[in-house]
Amino acid sequence: MAATRRIAARAVVAAVCAASFAGCAIGSSGNHSDQGAHGPQKEKGAPAPGSAVRLIGDGSTAYTGAQPYLPRPERLKPGQKPPQFVVFSWDGAGEDSQKLFSHFRKVAKENNATMTYFLSGVYLLPEEKQDLYQPPQHSPGRSDIGFNDEEGITDTVAQLRQAWLEGNEIGTHFNGHFCGAGGGVGEWSVEEWKSEIDQAKQFVKTWKTNTGLRDAAPLPFDYDKELIGARTPCLEGQENFMRAASQMGFRYDSSGVNNQVWPKKKHGLWDLSMQLVPFPGHSFEQLTMDYNFMVNQSGTATQGDPAKHEFWGDQMRDGLLQGFQRAYDGNRAPLIIGNHFESWNGGTYMRAVEEVVEKVCTKEEVRCVSFRQLADWLDAQDPKILKKLRTLGVGEAPEKGWASFLSAAPAPAPKGVPGAPAAGR
Repeated sequence: MAATRRIAARAVVAAVCAASFAGCAIGSSGNHSDQGAHGPQKEKGAPAPGSAVRLIGDGSTAYTGAQPYLPRPERLKPGQKPPQFVVFSWDGAGEDSQKLFSHFRKVAKENNATMTYFLSGVYLLPEEKQDLYQPPQHSPGRSDIGFNDEEGITDTVAQLRQAWLEGNEIGTHFNGHFCGAGGGVGEWSVEEWKSEIDQAKQFVKTWKTNTGLRDAAPLPFDYDKELIGARTPCLEGQENFMRAASQMGFRYDSSGVNNQVWPKKKHGLWDLSMQLVPFPGHSFEQLTMDYNFMVNQSGTATQGDPAKHEFWGDQMRDGLLQGFQRAYDGNRAPLIIGNHFESWNGGTYMRAVEEVVEKVCTKEEVRCVSFRQLADWLDAQDPKILKKLRTLGVGEAPEKGWASFLSAAPAPAPKGVPGAPAAGR
């Protein structure tokens, strides 16, 4: 029942947020032969590194060693063309009756991809314990996306556990998903954001206590260390969130709207926001998010004209592919895509995303990665090289080719940072 109410609640939020241009956030690696991108990649399916499991707190989470399939980033060599990064990310990730979390885990594995799952903390909080959530500017126990039940929490934890062991990233979509005026996240102060972040962590770190499922297996990571990035509800409140996050150890944010150019840092975080791509049949561009395509196709109706579902899905797929191709043939800027585990307009957007994954993630020189992997790679590069990459406009390839454009020898990486030579070499 709670899972059903949760789906309905998210549909309501979608309708409320329809007027927002930026979208309402509810709810990788391809060919690895190019070692200048990430280095050698083991075949997916191997177990986590052998080390003793060390439970954390009440045993909801545990330290199990380094995350499997998290390749060591390497610096670009002089004159080397950058890989084409693509990030598929999911807002409010949880497993409900639609089984979309488990489905896209399978899609990712089949196409040598890793992804980022932005978990909503209240999806690990049972409805009978809802008063534990004290949202900023709202009464205790309030949430615009509801809470969960034991079955939903058990299923979601199982997917989070397996996703992490497969090399995917678990970020956060925070908790109550408040948008617009009257206490929405866009009105929150830096301190209120810190409270929301702390609570999002706490619900993950205490799901066993809150559900009574003390004999269940833990999540195999320390969430205080795992959590390095987020996307805000409805893409609102980014400025104060980033100020709070930069003080709490985050490394990136994906809550804004960018063009397809190489990213830079803002408030000390990588700004890895979604981007504008072509919208087939229109003169304007569209944000790389399923919700935004829906709003510009069927408006606030999450189940519009069935006769148009196939066309709408094709339109999203083709827009994302056009955005991919102009980056792949042009400036090689990472393509950032955002989605929700929803069946809007008959599931047409889920079909579109799956077809994009299948089309791009197995291409040569393409890396379908999580935000963590992208941030690791960016941190490993010579800042002067990244600055030069940022001089390329949308779809702009270097006039004299990559070998000439990036021919200067980069400065050596400082010891101890990703991409630096190992000691003794």
